[in-house]
Amino acid sequence: MCMNSNFQHKQAAHCESGVTRNLLQNIGIDKMTEPLAFGIGSGLFFVYIPFIKINGGPAIAFRSMPGIIFKQTCKSLGITVHRKKFSSKEKAQEFLDARLAEGHAVGCQVGVYYLPYFPKEYRFHFNAHNLIVYDKQGDNYLVSDPIMDTPTSLTSYQLERVRFAKGALAPKGQVYYAEQQQPVSDAQMKQAIQKGIKKNVFNMLRIPGPIAGIKGIEFTGRKIKNWRDKLGIEKAGLYLAQLVRMQEEIGTGGGGFRYLYGAFLQEAHQYHAHDELIRISNIFTQSGDLWRTSAVQAAGIYKGRLGSQADFNTMGDYLLEIAALEKKAFEDLSKIKWH
Repeated sequence: MCMNSNFQHKQAAHCESGVTRNLLQNIGIDKMTEPLAFGIGSGLFFVYIPFIKINGGPAIAFRSMPGIIFKQTCKSLGITVHRKKFSSKEKAQEFLDARLAEGHAVGCQVGVYYLPYFPKEYRFHFNAHNLIVYDKQGDNYLVSDPIMDTPTSLTSYQLERVRFAKGALAPKGQVYYAEQQQPVSDAQMKQAIQKGIKKNVFNMLRIPGPIAGIKGIEFTGRKIKNWRDKLGIEKAGLYLAQLVRMQEEIGTGGGGFRYLYGAFLQEAHQYHAHDELIRISNIFTQSGDLWRTSAVQAAGIYKGRLGSQADFNTMGDYLLEIAALEKKAFEDLSKIKWH
């Protein structure tokens, strides 16, 4: 059996961009960093979906749908991706074991609630976490979870449980891995960076409707100002807790994703000599700081330290200010003349 014991675990800021970097570096693409994976994969996003509830609050996301970062990064670089879901737990394990035996490190989408190495306060029903399984020893699977500082392991039962978690975004045993045919050139990296930025500009500025991208941030900011009267202080606090949980506890969330995108633009500057990229990266750092400040405000409300209408207005205004910053940043990115 050709297991993958030489796999190198590296910690990351966010699960899917970390998994993407680690899987691609593992097949020899040394140029790949986490910020480049996040940016080429057009990972930055925002959507507020009031009619879908997760843990009793509205569905809110600060990044693209699970799987998009890995899929788009590989597609832009001409790397073959294999992805599969399962209805049978037995077939899911057989497929994983066969890929490990061939020497593939394999990405898995999982639920975090039953991950035994997660601190209890971070365990709730969220099914869009990503990790890598890279080896099997007896009944134990060796796991590289990029948000942890060291590799860990799960028994076959523990892995099955998180691979087949129920609820929203149920992973259905989903696995994915990459096969590299040839080295990635600097020219391919340049083209992939440009494509990733253009896609992210579209996602944040041009998706129709009020709930996604910059319009989604504005929409949420305006809604928050009405939550106190419409929902009552307790439920409004729970909704804000949901916002913060999705922002700060799920793979870095709102603030962290903005810092990561700023780092991507700085690294993109090494491939594209546009000084605008450095200036715009600083705007995303400002946005990240504001997201973090807004999280403190929201926490004050749901923990009961704050609660007046003025406090809700302040919270909503933070999001409107963030929307204005990010709109300017993406509009400036859309004006860059690529060579």
